[in-house]
Amino acid sequence: MTARLLKGACLVALLPLMAACATGARTTGAARIPVVNDPAPIVSGTMRPYQIRGRWYRPAEQPNYDETGTASWYGDQFNGRPTATGERFDMYALTAAHKTLPLPGLVEVTNLANGRSIVVRINDRGPFVDGRIIDLSRGAADQLGMLQRGVGEVRVRYLGPAPRLGSAQPLQYAAGVAPAPAPARPAPAAEAGRYWIQAGSFSDRRAARRVADRLGDRATVDVAGQGDSPLYRVLVGPWPDPNAAETARQAVVARGYADALLISAR
Repeated sequence: MTARLLKGACLVALLPLMAACATGARTTGAARIPVVNDPAPIVSGTMRPYQIRGRWYRPAEQPNYDETGTASWYGDQFNGRPTATGERFDMYALTAAHKTLPLPGLVEVTNLANGRSIVVRINDRGPFVDGRIIDLSRGAADQLGMLQRGVGEVRVRYLGPAPRLGSAQPLQYAAGVAPAPAPARPAPAAEAGRYWIQAGSFSDRRAARRVADRLGDRATVDVAGQGDSPLYRVLVGPWPDPNAAETARQAVVARGYADALLISAR
């Protein structure tokens, strides 16, 4: 037990160092896009125009892709089958299919009904249904709170090339964002870096402050919601890319905050 506590303390002590050493982000306009140090090569065969049910689709680089539309999800009947990139479809991994974005790539998907956001790996083509812009894995739909309805309105934003990590494993840094009462106010320093860890959410400001004090100088308390029942979120960060932020999140989990989430400030 003592060894485990010591390990957790050492991990958290390294948080400032991880922040300093994290890879920077390149920018496109005002948006900050995570840098992928080990990008997988684009699968050339998936960039050719193709025809489905009499309709042509023309994949292309789309660095400014930012669309709102309907998302669906797919699961058991395709589990274990090859995707368009040649990876095996894992319905519990955070992946998705898109008709024209480069493969493999990363996109941020936001459920407009509840505010949850995740980063998923695009490794397949689809959905070939009118009005739908993305087809999520079961795991991604679960993170976004879309399993019961089956479809939902989402915002999809292209982030860039995906790392070499394939779909056989979940992208650990693509954790979902817990819904917060609207209107939510971003953390005061949210623009300083894109990725934060939410260690917890509390109805008692003093409880949130105690947690923030335990987690050190990088932890702040942010008020989400208004009226008689505000929530006090303990945020740690920021980090400029999701890989560094996920490493920091695991350190927070090691301190005993098992529900810590990786969130992105927009």
